[in-house]
Amino acid sequence: MSDNPDQNLVREYLKGDKDSLEILIKKYLSPIFNFVLRLVENKQDAEDITQEVFVKVWKNIKKFNQRKNFKTWLFTIAKNTTFDFLRKKRVTYFSDLENKEGKNWVVDSLADPSPLPPEILERKELARDLERALKKLPPKMRAVLLLYYNEHLTLREIAEILDEPLNTVKSRHRRALIILKKLLLK
Repeated sequence: MSDNPDQNLVREYLKGDKDSLEILIKKYLSPIFNFVLRLVENKQDAEDITQEVFVKVWKNIKKFNQRKNFKTWLFTIAKNTTFDFLRKKRVTYFSDLENKEGKNWVVDSLADPSPLPPEILERKELARDLERALKKLPPKMRAVLLLYYNEHLTLREIAEILDEPLNTVKSRHRRALIILKKLLLK
């Protein structure tokens, strides 16, 4: 028997234990939803995509190669489903709304009306700046950063999810950090 609890749950589900799949879904529902939400930036779309991801998991779990990592397989499905959605929807990025001087009327019109203590306000502004900068990155770069820093996946696992060479993912990670740094220092 494997030491990997996810693989054990998949095996048990395939033997007929329906509760095993429910345990896997409960375990990964929130991380998948958060990953998708950060890519599509819309709660309703993220809910729909997340539901579609788990339907695909349910339909395809018999095809899952049990020698592979379940989490990696699941995030690959989430990435593919989300990128398919983004291709169909053609998302408008905040950077597309900037004028020639780099001013963004949408960002400039957003304001937080509630008074905050200075340190909370500073932290919130930093998080907002980071979120704005992340939104300016292409989806594949954003996906690498979200999977690495939010989901704590290794670059090798991310390469498997994105179905790209490890060096491409490493390069994309490095370039994304460089771009983020430039955007945040503006």
